[in-house]
Amino acid sequence: MPTAPQNRLDAWKALGFDPSNCPVRQVLDHVSAKWPTLVMLELRQGPQRFNALFRILPDISKRMLAQSLRDLERDGLVRREVFDTKPPGVSYSLTDMGRSFLARFLTLVEWADENMPAILAARTEFETTAPGQAV
Repeated sequence: MPTAPQNRLDAWKALGFDPSNCPVRQVLDHVSAKWPTLVMLELRQGPQRFNALFRILPDISKRMLAQSLRDLERDGLVRREVFDTKPPGVSYSLTDMGRSFLARFLTLVEWADENMPAILAARTEFETTAPGQAV
């Protein structure tokens, strides 16, 4: 019996599926990188200003933080709010869609946390039993 994702793939193919326009790839292109997901996890705590996010994620560059926030805002996952102050204040927060994504993403985080010891063991076994094998 085919699984739900397989049925979805079959349905997409029947509609003339174009892998370059895959909805999953479109989303994962932005959120599967290291920084966007960490930014979203921090915004889960509530609205944050740019410099606060920069301090919380100390090994991110300002350029990468700005790009990550811009990409997340463009995809509708993060809201940018500008305050009429001098200098202008800017705050970032999750949108409803961002919170919806994060709820599902936390399931993956949980899975990774539970399975990391097994993944590390599999990597070690692979490296010791298949030395020099090109991947």
